Amino acid sequence: MNPRRIEALKHRARRLSIREGIFATARGSFGDYYISPFAIAINASSSLIAMFSAISGLLGPLTQLFSSRLIGKYSRKSVILKSVFLESLIWLPMILVAFLFQKGIITSSLPFILFAIFSVYIILANVGAPAWFSWMGDIVDKNKRGQWFSQRNLITGFVSIILAIAASFFLDAFKSRNITLFGFIILFFLAFLARIESWRILKKQYEPKIKIKKGDYFSFWSFVKKAPQTNFGKFTIFRAVLSFAGSISAPLLAVYLLRNLGFGYKTYMIVIMAGTVFSLIVLELWGKIADRYGNYFVLKITAIPIAFIPVLWILSPSPIYLLTVPSIIGGVAWAGFGLSSGNFIYDNVRQQKRGLAISYYNMLNGIGTFFGAGLSAILIRIIKPGMLKPIIVIFIIGTLARLLAVLWGVFKIKETRNVKKIRNGKAFNHLLLKEMKPTILEEFHQISSIRERVFEK
Repeated sequence: MNPRRIEALKHRARRLSIREGIFATARGSFGDYYISPFAIAINASSSLIAMFSAISGLLGPLTQLFSSRLIGKYSRKSVILKSVFLESLIWLPMILVAFLFQKGIITSSLPFILFAIFSVYIILANVGAPAWFSWMGDIVDKNKRGQWFSQRNLITGFVSIILAIAASFFLDAFKSRNITLFGFIILFFLAFLARIESWRILKKQYEPKIKIKKGDYFSFWSFVKKAPQTNFGKFTIFRAVLSFAGSISAPLLAVYLLRNLGFGYKTYMIVIMAGTVFSLIVLELWGKIADRYGNYFVLKITAIPIAFIPVLWILSPSPIYLLTVPSIIGGVAWAGFGLSSGNFIYDNVRQQKRGLAISYYNMLNGIGTFFGAGLSAILIRIIKPGMLKPIIVIFIIGTLARLLAVLWGVFKIKETRNVKKIRNGKAFNHLLLKEMKPTILEEFHQISSIRERVFEK
């Protein structure tokens, strides 16, 4: 095919990918964000809610471990289309759970039924993940990944904030009329419709051809054995350990805000989404820094703040405090860390091996999440109330675990791209001043311009 024609198809695919991401985000804003609040609403225990994160961390990567092999047998597009369609259907039985609880039918069993449905959802949602990661790597130029992914995350993040907060106001209105479960029914149905539209858009995207040879395959166990000797392997181990440490406290944040602090859905979601707002403001900045100075540089300077996030949540119950201190630090740090983590994989893994590599990376990451969340579920049951509430103790333990994980692992990896070096603090300060010219207003102007390009005929 003519190179110009291929580039035109890739350009259209990138544009459609942003549009698809908007509807995938809508699915998350109406559905994923409200799984834990829904579980709380149907009287699931705190330990069971922690297990939602645990099973997500294990089943998701385990699914990817097997589905990554589909890339060599079927087109990436066909794998993703089937998984997304089936994933969208799983919101319908979740709606049924809400309806049964509202009617008072088998209410004691419904939290466990929800857990089972959620487990199936995690499996279906992860079948296409390796194929999607590989696909996106082929339609985005390697020298502009930071910029493009930051732009995609910027517009989808903005949509996520608007929809998730709007959903919380909607849900609180239903709660005030004592019909909260009907609110969840409507939100989950919207999540179903959004994912169906996402599937429809994916059907239009161009998929570059990829040839997978037998020599490109390597087993999970061979990857694990070689991991301590390779840069990507060391990074994967570090992320797995950090995921374990992070999952000690993360699954209980919804419990802490909704049960311990007694927040309504509006306050809860505004606090949760505040970090996303701050991440959007700096997302393009992190993309530019990563493209110029390397993804490892961004990983290194954002890892330490991430370690202290759990303890920041418990220093004050004030919504104003929670909207600022932990949200600013967490939003800014996770924006850079998340963006650079994905791009670091692209930098360190060849095209033909990316599908397998991301599945193995997510597998170890998921194992860490599973055991971290599992430990959280155990701790919330065995720690007895004393001077501090059990959930506060768990947040402190989570902070110490994250700090140890960062200090142990982040300096074991290195940059593999040829990038500019920052020799001193003054140079870094100059970089920030130079790149942080866009104001918040300009960021939203950029979102508008991206939206116009995405939706133009």
